[in-house]
Amino acid sequence: MYPEPTHPVPVQRDVTTYQPTPLPPTVVHPAPVVPVQPGTAPAVASIVLPDGRVVTGYAIDAVRPEPVTAKPAVSRTAVNVALGGVGFLAVCGGLLLLTSFLAALTAFISQLIILAAVIFGGWIAVQVLSPSDHRGGTTVNIRKATFKRNHFHG
Repeated sequence: MYPEPTHPVPVQRDVTTYQPTPLPPTVVHPAPVVPVQPGTAPAVASIVLPDGRVVTGYAIDAVRPEPVTAKPAVSRTAVNVALGGVGFLAVCGGLLLLTSFLAALTAFISQLIILAAVIFGGWIAVQVLSPSDHRGGTTVNIRKATFKRNHFHG
């Protein structure tokens, strides 16, 4: 169903080999002699190599590297991220406590309102449903009162 793949024929190329060209021998000139004030010349050290050659030179004090400040085991960025996470968790916990406190306070206030309504409603019901014999207040006795044509004549 699919056509057979055709592979290209590899092309052979000529290989060119390059040989390094040797450098002509160079003449080593000795370094010029520089006069040095007496007493300021550093100590000269000579070393005999195993094959018999002698190497002479100035003694150089070992260079001591400057002390490197120790890096903390954990990077400051990681510490800051961790502290930020702890602070975020503390804020979330505080908000959770705050919302719980507000919910409890709302429930308490609504219960107080319901209790006040029940007590006040009961007091009103007692006032309305009690017998009409007044024990206090103003008593008015009407003896010869007549009503004529919906008008009171006393």
